[in-house]
Amino acid sequence: MEDRVELTISIERVRKWLGAAVAVALAVMEIVICVQYMPETNAVFTYIVLALCCVMLDALVVLNFYVFKPLKVKFVAYGVQFFFLLLISAITANDFCVVLYCLANTEFYMSNENLKLNFIIFGVSVGVFVASFVIGWVRVYDGESTYNAVVQILGGCLFGMLILMIHFFITYGLMRFYRTSKRLSAALAEADANKAALEEAYKQLSRTAVYEERNRIAKDIHDNAGHSITTVIMQTEAAKLLIESDPEEAKKRIISANIQAKNALDQMRTSVHLLAGRAAETSLKDGIEEIVAQTVDSTDLKIRCDVQDVNLEEERARFLFNCVKECIANGIRHGGATAFYIEARLRSGEVSLLVSDNGRGPRGEIKEGYGLKSMREKAEQFGGTMRISGEPDEGCEVSVFIRSE
Repeated sequence: MEDRVELTISIERVRKWLGAAVAVALAVMEIVICVQYMPETNAVFTYIVLALCCVMLDALVVLNFYVFKPLKVKFVAYGVQFFFLLLISAITANDFCVVLYCLANTEFYMSNENLKLNFIIFGVSVGVFVASFVIGWVRVYDGESTYNAVVQILGGCLFGMLILMIHFFITYGLMRFYRTSKRLSAALAEADANKAALEEAYKQLSRTAVYEERNRIAKDIHDNAGHSITTVIMQTEAAKLLIESDPEEAKKRIISANIQAKNALDQMRTSVHLLAGRAAETSLKDGIEEIVAQTVDSTDLKIRCDVQDVNLEEERARFLFNCVKECIANGIRHGGATAFYIEARLRSGEVSLLVSDNGRGPRGEIKEGYGLKSMREKAEQFGGTMRISGEPDEGCEVSVFIRSE
């Protein structure tokens, strides 16, 4: 809407300047025609009629440029204009009258975008010009031979029609080009403004995404690392109480605390790398083998692995790593496990993780704590699920399934 208003304002400015130029040119041509006609007649009345027609034609052209706006009013004014042009041509039979037609039609060609209406005005002006030229030539040059009359009339009509046609295509073409150019300029300006707005919106979204990712990482540190550290404190406190009465159980508690501490350290390192913009590139096989190496270091635990070399998106891989750590810690803490079996496979776009131990196994209904609940929820977010099974004194088995992408 604003572009259309701006284009209308631009056209109006052009109309004002062009209206003055057309009015001046029209007056000059009328003076030339009247001066050429003056020596050829002694009829004062006819000359007065000619002068009045010229004045009225000037007035109508100026009114069309500056006053008349509705199309119906303009059409009435153009009809009266053609009447005065007909009289001027019929009285003078001057070849320059075709210029008057061109100047009188200029306003309509530039103010109206409808090609059909412009063709109608062009056709009417051609018809009126031909009729007036024939009438004027026959009246002024009565007595010429038929051959000369036909040649002169045809030549004058064809010349006038050619001039009218050239004027029509040049005026309408220039105005069409001007309107298109203004619209393109407005469209480009709007596109630049939209581009700037989109760039600002993109920056804002980028900042929002960064803040959300940082909040997510902070929550991850709080939930996972914080939980692991809390477990370490609880296990070491329990080990202190059991170190004299049950040294073997105290040892298991200390081993479990050690695993949880390493788990917390790994989680914090990963989160720091993410904050620094460095994504983890460890494969599933490398990551799990590293966890196993850290876990069995300085302990009596036995862990056997059968893991395919699968490359996963960083967040999914990190989730599976945390599952392995959580399952090992739970097996030691709650089941007294001393051996684990870890298996990971990729089948039909789904990654399966199995962690089983030789611990005491579940007795009765399995109650999921914070760690297991978090594992289940995260697995569902990745389009998968989690299963826990086991029998008393036969160990526990945790299976996690997620989509690979």
